[in-house]
Amino acid sequence: MRSYLFVPGDAPRKLEKGLASGADALLLDLEDSVAPDAKPKAREIVRDYLLAQASRKDRPRLFVRVNALDTGLTDADLDVVMAARPDGILFPKSRHGGDVTHLDAKITAREALHNIEEGTTRILVLVTESAEALFGLSNYRGSSERLDGMTWGAEDLSADLGAETNRNERGDYTDPYRLARAQCLIAAVAAGVAPIDSIYPNFRDADGLRREALEGRRDGFTGKMAIHPDQVPVINEIYTPSAESIAQAKRLIDAFAAAGNAGVISLDGQMYDQPHLKRALRLLARVKK
Repeated sequence: MRSYLFVPGDAPRKLEKGLASGADALLLDLEDSVAPDAKPKAREIVRDYLLAQASRKDRPRLFVRVNALDTGLTDADLDVVMAARPDGILFPKSRHGGDVTHLDAKITAREALHNIEEGTTRILVLVTESAEALFGLSNYRGSSERLDGMTWGAEDLSADLGAETNRNERGDYTDPYRLARAQCLIAAVAAGVAPIDSIYPNFRDADGLRREALEGRRDGFTGKMAIHPDQVPVINEIYTPSAESIAQAKRLIDAFAAAGNAGVISLDGQMYDQPHLKRALRLLARVKK
């Protein structure tokens, strides 16, 4: 998946617009974008929305962002939305892999309750929203077989750090957030799941979004979150492998195969070794998903 669009769970019209955005996944939010008093109603709106979209074959994947474990609201969120069989849960403010294991157990119990095949409900996890979380990135591998992707957030982290801002005068992340972004990317790859880049908050700045998405793709991210439907086409364009890159990857793989999977080959006057082959295989794996 390339694009993940946040939609407030208490806004039915925005939920409907999300379907037309072209996003690969909608992140139906019960957390930050919903006021505390509105959360019970938002759960019902999200549940009804999931039920209404369940049979559509052309819909995006539907994930629900529940409230964090330390709020005491996670169980109430899951009690309502799991009955409607979301494709997955976006899990915020995770501190370490143990939190994902804890969430997995909660989901497993509700899958059994609602006669859902165990493991059907996937997990995406937000891993950098506190200073503590940056020290817990090494143990997500094996935390849950449900885990599909890992992403990061700068806004909650900046609040936790007491920072005045998380970007400099050029609009680039300052060092603490560049560190968090890099750690998320590396931790996701180590865990064998998709690394997903964070939002670009200025939805009116298409050039800034494009620049940041290109940098994310360059560094190894496979997709990016969005906060506005207008951001989705840019993200989809940048994170869709080009025909040229796909063709080159296939040529490289074929050349290695023809050479008996040698450690090093020559193609078009350049030398390629196993890391290049691995990169080509990963690109084609993304195309097949």
